[in-house]
Amino acid sequence: MTDSARVPDHVSLPELTLRGIILGALITVVFTASNVYLGLKVGLTFSSAIPAAVISMSVLRLFRDANILENNMVQTQASAAGTLSSVIFILPALVMMGHWQGFPFWLTLAVCAAGGMLGVMFTIPLRRVMVVQSELPYPEGVAAAEILRVGTAGQRPAGAEATGSGAKGREGGTGLADIATGGAIAAAVSFASSGLRVLGDGVSIWFSAGAAIFRLPMGFSLALLGAGYLIGIVAGLAMLTGLVIAWGISVPVLTAMHPLPAGASVASHATSLWSSQVRFIGAGVIGVGAIWTLATLAAPMARGLKTTFSAMGARGGQGGGQVPRTDRDMPGFWIAAVSLAMVAVLVWTFHAFLAGAPLAASLSWQLVIYAVVFAFVFGLLVAAACGYMAGLVGSSTSPISGVGIVAIVLVSLLILAIGDGNGLLATEAGRQLAIAVAIFTTSAVIAVASISNDNLQDLKTGWLVGATPWRQQVALLIGCVAGAVVISPILELLYKAYGFADALPRAGMDPSQVLSAPQATLMLAIVRGIFTHQLNWAMILIGMGVGVALIVVDQILKRTCKVARMPVLAVGIGIYLPPTVSAPLVLGAVLSWLAARALQRRVAAGQADRAAVERADRRGVLIASGLIVGESLVGVVMAAIIGASGREAPLAIAGPDFATAASWLGLAVFLAVAWLFLRRVLAGVGVPR
Repeated sequence: MTDSARVPDHVSLPELTLRGIILGALITVVFTASNVYLGLKVGLTFSSAIPAAVISMSVLRLFRDANILENNMVQTQASAAGTLSSVIFILPALVMMGHWQGFPFWLTLAVCAAGGMLGVMFTIPLRRVMVVQSELPYPEGVAAAEILRVGTAGQRPAGAEATGSGAKGREGGTGLADIATGGAIAAAVSFASSGLRVLGDGVSIWFSAGAAIFRLPMGFSLALLGAGYLIGIVAGLAMLTGLVIAWGISVPVLTAMHPLPAGASVASHATSLWSSQVRFIGAGVIGVGAIWTLATLAAPMARGLKTTFSAMGARGGQGGGQVPRTDRDMPGFWIAAVSLAMVAVLVWTFHAFLAGAPLAASLSWQLVIYAVVFAFVFGLLVAAACGYMAGLVGSSTSPISGVGIVAIVLVSLLILAIGDGNGLLATEAGRQLAIAVAIFTTSAVIAVASISNDNLQDLKTGWLVGATPWRQQVALLIGCVAGAVVISPILELLYKAYGFADALPRAGMDPSQVLSAPQATLMLAIVRGIFTHQLNWAMILIGMGVGVALIVVDQILKRTCKVARMPVLAVGIGIYLPPTVSAPLVLGAVLSWLAARALQRRVAAGQADRAAVERADRRGVLIASGLIVGESLVGVVMAAIIGASGREAPLAIAGPDFATAASWLGLAVFLAVAWLFLRRVLAGVGVPR
């Protein structure tokens, strides 16, 4: 983006408007619900900044006085949906362990909002050096700025001259039609599958070689197809590697070592071994990958933070009136005031969390103080780290779950140290309470980390388009509250309708429909293992060995091949996720690769220019986002219908006898949508069909 496309400092346009706040809140609710559902189902969330910007532009262009800065504020506020919802990586563990029977509204709201708002406060002092002066790429921030510039070309009011091809921007549209198309298709297919039950949601082919059992799986989720398209071919192939390690090597070996029990089916026996043994291999790989990722970022992060704090000290005496509009952060007084207020909220939240526990008052307050201090101090360190990681590798690929693993191990060791001295861990009830406190503390840290991950990305977008930083910071605070308000009801709704792994709210529920919540399951296993000394260390150590080997392979590929890589975290996730979840992610990644190859061939032949390729890339991202949103919202709506009716399939028109036919129909529809998706991405670029 050129400087001529930036609103200059001397121009003041409406930015933080009431209609923008309302629109941002509505978008935040929609994308928060979508991200919570997707995260519980597959352990991934998607960046909502770009689709939020597209929706904002499509709505606000109905008003003659709308401008690029107002659109930027809406996407800044709504971006909290794709980040604050990351607390689902840990919070469901409280239900899985039985400490909560649901999600208390005020406690969930408070820990999410307070953690998120602290994440905003912690990263404000880092903005100038890490955003303005730094050469960090900020991939999503730059992409969102470019979409805002193109989509609002010709929309700026007098005083902020539109530069570039305004007519072209308006002819091209904002892209809302692509999101709506993907959303409508995914919603219709999802309703036919989860509602009417006329389409299956997956199919698996089982076969044996001697006593070894193999599985070829495929899930038919269009949301996962879209998510796979967004993560790209490198991560997709890494997940495929994990799938092969799990179901092409580990399960066959284990089933050969443990013959089929009498009366058990091939599918149930293999799935049981995968769940009780192989997933811990994935946990070991994920743990090694998280530590390695953080370690590789430590040196550049330390250099960046040193430069940041040096610059902050150098400009500490600068008055607010001397600072240009596009360089004005929230005043230091308000940063301190909001931070202290959020600390007070966390103190109240943790005290309320422990209110019903059979503890002496002194021990209860001791735990509260330790938890809040840990969340604040570790959150401050994590905020700087995640802000830097977001700038370096992007918000979507920043390892928030890895940060969560490190946090829960550290807070567990801290509680273990103080618990040995005061008798907390002497009883089973005390150990369960300690596990719950560790989980709840980690949820606050993840809220801080996720918003820190997002804030600097948004501020980069704002800097490129000429926004006022303090207004963006206020918008993100509003987004934190709006997102936190809906997280608890959505979690409660989904839990009551589908249940989580190893946690079904009522008898007779269909275990095949549960939401796996993979990160929460993993972190619960880790914290339980720390306090009870019952981790499956054999499989975890095997996984750690596999993780180290994969790191070596990745480093060799890095030095010998510019394209091929083997990201360890993605491999671990491929091992850990259910195979019918991993498979459509891999297919989506392959679709993105096929589209990219076709577009490259067209450019090489001189039949398309880079602008056409960029439009096709953007169309693919928006259609993929629409697929995710459409299926996720139907999942939430169906959860409400199931909860209200008390039945597992209240709208089903096909019975169990139709299951086989429904599976093959589902496969046909899934493949047809994938083919149409690819055709739509390549449409208008002149690629031979």
